[in-house]
Amino acid sequence: MSSSNRPGWNASSVVGPLGLIGILAAPTITLPAVAATSLAPSVQPPAAAAVDIQNEYVLGAGDRLKAEFFGVPEFSQDYQVLPNGSLNLPRVGGVTVAGMTLRQASAVIGNRYRRYLTRPLVTLSLVAGRPVNVAIAGEINRPGAYGMSSALLNGNSVNSVVVPTLTQLIKQAEGITQAADLAQVKITRRHATGTSVRQVNLWQLLRAGDASQDIRLQDGDSIYIPATANIDLAAARERTRTNISTNSNRPLRIAIVGEVNRPGPYTIFEGAQNADGRTATPNSIAPTITKALQISGGITQMADLRNIHVHRQTHNGQAQRIKVDFWELLKSGDVLQDLPLQDGDRIEIARASTPNKAELSDRAKASFSPDKIAVNVVGEVERPGSVSINPNAPLNEGLFAAGGFNKRARKRNVTLVRLEPDGTASKREIAIDFSKGRNEQTNPSLRDGDTIIVKRSGLAGVGDSLGILSAPITGAFSVLRLLGIVR
Repeated sequence: MSSSNRPGWNASSVVGPLGLIGILAAPTITLPAVAATSLAPSVQPPAAAAVDIQNEYVLGAGDRLKAEFFGVPEFSQDYQVLPNGSLNLPRVGGVTVAGMTLRQASAVIGNRYRRYLTRPLVTLSLVAGRPVNVAIAGEINRPGAYGMSSALLNGNSVNSVVVPTLTQLIKQAEGITQAADLAQVKITRRHATGTSVRQVNLWQLLRAGDASQDIRLQDGDSIYIPATANIDLAAARERTRTNISTNSNRPLRIAIVGEVNRPGPYTIFEGAQNADGRTATPNSIAPTITKALQISGGITQMADLRNIHVHRQTHNGQAQRIKVDFWELLKSGDVLQDLPLQDGDRIEIARASTPNKAELSDRAKASFSPDKIAVNVVGEVERPGSVSINPNAPLNEGLFAAGGFNKRARKRNVTLVRLEPDGTASKREIAIDFSKGRNEQTNPSLRDGDTIIVKRSGLAGVGDSLGILSAPITGAFSVLRLLGIVR
């Protein structure tokens, strides 16, 4: 029995164009919890090793061969291995060659011609390798069946073939998903006596350069990439920098809900954009949570940065819930918290029960906070209307942005109205003291959508000043009236 027909995956096995090279057993490596930045070099699997055609390439149905008969040019021509694994040759008819190397098949054919030729010297060479049909499923972007071909390498003294490998198939299937468990890739291989299953650890290939894990594929192989049970943030970031990950110019459709300024569905294109919005120069790493927060208008001041979850659906139907702590990213620079995203992810930003006022200034400076917030300033100011100020700016800055008090203003205090996301509203009187810095009593931090009402001095109420309000504020002011905040 040829080696290709033995159900085994030992280190000495050599099987046909999609055969195995020696497998080195190695323990699983666990990454230390260190930050892996997008500036790190991309991890590349090594190129597939060439196979010595004469001594390693195993023949099968579909291979096209050139047979040269020494001294008998009329027999020398191209032949194709038939579906039954044989070559139909002149005089001798069918000769089974499937499962043999070219050198072995040459010897068998020569022996069959002894009754016809005095010195039967036959040399076989590979003209074109047979197509290899394999299937891949699980955490891969385009699961399904694929046909792959071998590539011939010919030189002065080299006659070899590069056969398809596991990583080449993964790349052809548009890469792994973020949920893929690379340590437990399973390859099922059919043999004449049944099937065998081999588990491959692609982390050994990507981290240690163990080329034995990049299995040479064989016709009929089935590959399954399972979903990981636990998300390792370090491994998640490292996974995106390999050349078997999802192509980074692939559009990602995600949804973001909770404490962001513009929740909803989004399509993200990573890298520099062409005029049509598609990626021209993709980055080396997939879009991350930070990118999603930026395109959704940034977080609100009520966002709980320690309680962000990514909900991810795996290809086996199971849901993953991944928690990240953006406060660690903000304070200690732990970029591992900035999880790379994949198509279909839903990001949920929880609402803090009580915002930590000591942290508001730090979070306002973050790249995932909005660049500006809009505050309404109505009543007796020089330029009433909506003003754009920096996140977490104090109340005084909102007044200054509207030109400050006019001559009719009551300057002792103003009314701060805040509409909460749950539909409730709060109203408080703030005693104005421009000599004081930011503080909760006289100069509190503003939130997006806040309204500052400056009343008229004397006996006149706010209603007397409605005529000076600009059109953009009329809608917001009407909402305040409906809520009973102003009359």
